[in-house]
Amino acid sequence: MNIQISGRHLEVTEAMRAYVLKKVGRLQKHYNRISELEVVVDGAGLQQKIEIIVKADNHQRFVVQHTAADAYACFDEALDKIERQLTRHKEKSRSRKGRVSAAEASLGALEAEGAEDSGREERA
Repeated sequence: MNIQISGRHLEVTEAMRAYVLKKVGRLQKHYNRISELEVVVDGAGLQQKIEIIVKADNHQRFVVQHTAADAYACFDEALDKIERQLTRHKEKSRSRKGRVSAAEASLGALEAEGAEDSGREERA
């Protein structure tokens, strides 16, 4: 995973860079096909604006922006947003071929129950 951290109107400190690198590692557990990650810190004015851009395997992009007074809290909120997007995308794209439909499951349960009842009648 290629990670780029850049700043607009400010210089990104080593502490902020280390904090971002530590936290973005947990994105891999939500979606393991991330190819590139870009974090942009914008410090114009009194508010800090964080933008996270994630590029996935099939050239799909996930973009999140968040604004707050504290850069670290702003980054945490933006990271939570991107995690929700990645989790939702992973759930939608998950293959469901091996699963049994509800109708087939209930029919199988009824057949199994009927087999147990007939086994009890033969014993009696």
